[in-house]
Amino acid sequence: MTALPRFTGDASPYGGGDPYADYRTADFPFTHLADLADRRLGAGVVAANDEFFAERENLLVPERAEFDPEHFGHKGKVMDGWETRRRRGSIADVPHPAEDDHDWALVRLGAPGVIRGIVVDTAHFRGNYPQSVSVEATTAPVSASPEDLLADDVTWTTLVPRTAIGGHAANGFAVDAERRFTHLRVNQHPDGGIARLRVHGEVVPDPAWLAALGTFDVVALENGGAVEDASDRFYSPATNTIQPGRSRKMDDGWETRRRRDQGHDWIAYALTGQAQIRAVEIDTAYLKGNAAGWAALVGKDGADGDWVELLPRTRLQPDTVHRFLLREAPAVTHVRLDIFPDGGISRLRLFGSLTAAGADALSTRHRELGG
Repeated sequence: MTALPRFTGDASPYGGGDPYADYRTADFPFTHLADLADRRLGAGVVAANDEFFAERENLLVPERAEFDPEHFGHKGKVMDGWETRRRRGSIADVPHPAEDDHDWALVRLGAPGVIRGIVVDTAHFRGNYPQSVSVEATTAPVSASPEDLLADDVTWTTLVPRTAIGGHAANGFAVDAERRFTHLRVNQHPDGGIARLRVHGEVVPDPAWLAALGTFDVVALENGGAVEDASDRFYSPATNTIQPGRSRKMDDGWETRRRRDQGHDWIAYALTGQAQIRAVEIDTAYLKGNAAGWAALVGKDGADGDWVELLPRTRLQPDTVHRFLLREAPAVTHVRLDIFPDGGISRLRLFGSLTAAGADALSTRHRELGG
């Protein structure tokens, strides 16, 4: 694997103007994958040993960190992130923190899964970021308490060893651990602030839960569905279409740039597993003058299968939920939503059930990954 860009040291003091003008970042090879720590999936920061200057919950805010140079509170500068107080030594002759002194936060993933990459974002923390960070992971019941996670018998796997990072930068780490994890322990050495945490990977749902549901949304991100590719991501990511819940505003869906040719736009998805789809919901909420004009759905069984029509090209209305029943649709593992000619949709829901083969494959993978 190609080495990831590394940023170390302080950023320049804020000099006014655009606070992101000197932000250090790069294109990491895993950021197209789902953020398993997305608050919209149910992720949370369940505990931290210190959050004196800024609350731990800020770590998982979906939007990028904001900065107001004039915003101060009774504890000092108000920062959009998680920031701890400055650590000190134990006595006057030893004023500096010990080598192993550090702060920590426990993060519950919104969707358990295999982690492929982590971004520790120190945006706007220029001279008050941690000198280094480390990240560990474990598998526990999703509703485990902080006391459960901090118990002596919990086994933690190191995903990111203690590594120096930079201030006001997106610090990316590729992860190679073929396991299903539910919780992280994020450590900052010895203290400081982190603006955002992103945990990119592949959702691995609980097969017993899905079996109990019977019929469920087989393309939903939280159930293991995934966007494999899209023709255009100009205004917003295609993954928005399979996020939980209804869209809240226009950029909470998928919108393409305006086409000036005779082509059309599309999104390709992988389903939870081989499934038979019985109902389709296409929502164009908040897309009023820019909704797709028509949509069609095709599917295939296996990566090398032939595409077959599931839903013929159908007129869409702006800001509307469209529902379609499928009669005797074949079992498929992948679908492609085609929109004509361009525009966007906010959500796609595909309600159905796993086939016996699909359920067996999901259970096998879950077991192999330590679930």
